[in-house]
Amino acid sequence: MSELLLTGISEIATPFGEGAKRGAAMGELRVVQRAAIAIDAGVISWMGPERDWSGRAETVIDVGGRAVVPGLIDPHTHAVWAGDRLADFEARSAGATYEEILAAGGGIWHTIRETADKSCEEMAALALPRVQALQRSGATTIEVKSGYGYTLEAELKMLEAIQLLQERIESRLVPTLLVHICPEERGEQKRYRKMVCGELIPEVARRGLAAAVDIFVERHAWSAVDARVILACAKAAGLSIKMHTEQFQRVGGLEVGVEMGALSVDHLEVCSAEQCAVVARSQTIATILPGVSLHLGLPAAPGRALIDAGAAVAIGTDLNPGSSPLFSTAAAMGLAMRLNGLTAAEALTACTANASAALGLDDVGRLEVGMLADLLVLESADWRELPYTLGQSVVREVCVAGRRQVA
Repeated sequence: MSELLLTGISEIATPFGEGAKRGAAMGELRVVQRAAIAIDAGVISWMGPERDWSGRAETVIDVGGRAVVPGLIDPHTHAVWAGDRLADFEARSAGATYEEILAAGGGIWHTIRETADKSCEEMAALALPRVQALQRSGATTIEVKSGYGYTLEAELKMLEAIQLLQERIESRLVPTLLVHICPEERGEQKRYRKMVCGELIPEVARRGLAAAVDIFVERHAWSAVDARVILACAKAAGLSIKMHTEQFQRVGGLEVGVEMGALSVDHLEVCSAEQCAVVARSQTIATILPGVSLHLGLPAAPGRALIDAGAAVAIGTDLNPGSSPLFSTAAAMGLAMRLNGLTAAEALTACTANASAALGLDDVGRLEVGMLADLLVLESADWRELPYTLGQSVVREVCVAGRRQVA
């Protein structure tokens, strides 16, 4: 006898089969009409047309003719921060560029200063409503980065805040150590890099505070050479690697990330056709962040070209105070259709199976027997309402490992 049976499902729409979906496969979904799902111990134990169900269940819930999709996965957020970036927003509206604001001590530097004196508890309290908003929008797995600490102690404190957050939210949080901005003077850069490799990464690995190490590679941040050193240290410590790259300039970061086997290379707003082909020939996921293009007015990452080249594309919110104050994973999915050229089926795959692969996970991202019962019950009978609707949530229920939450 099953613990829980969901019936009255108008349609289930899900990617299927193990691993990331590449190229044309991103547009292939399994759609089951008039369906039911059985759940035991937080795992899907049966799924199919409701007429084929012949078992018994302790609890039966009729969802009333609504569509069901996998829980969304947000593979790129900076949800822990203090202060705001409203002055930056106003400066940009008056014509200042991201780089000009950063050079004047604003941007990431401002957030670092605002976050520096906050306790672990204070940071967790500030971040909680942000991750709750993502969960209400449909995110059942959320990556959360450090990166606003800038010192050994502050970065560890940010990762500890993510641990506290996990105790207060149903969705799974995946912590990432982000080596974000770097000192402007080269000698200081080398000393900071030495601290990151010799102290920070080993301590994070020893304490299990993060699953991966990410690094920001741009002319105003770290170089591809620095990234190679830092990511090699991460891999030696047993951590996965990721990269922010090709957001403003092409400085070799994408190629280093792919060569070193990064789980994902993220941003890619200035990714060239040749670089799309490089990603497509690799196992690395291309994570696009349409909220950044909307908020900063940057060209959108070439999502269509990446898929046409055969790459696996994921979508994230990049939730952060400066370049993407986007608190809805479903909205990111919708924006990727409008700005990056994805179809509805590709966007769903990018926010589920491929986002799971971008985090190195294999138990979420699709609805199949044996997978965690992370799923969304929508208000609509047609799953495409999820990326279509902007400004209003169509998520009725969020189910995390079989635990139902009203959105």
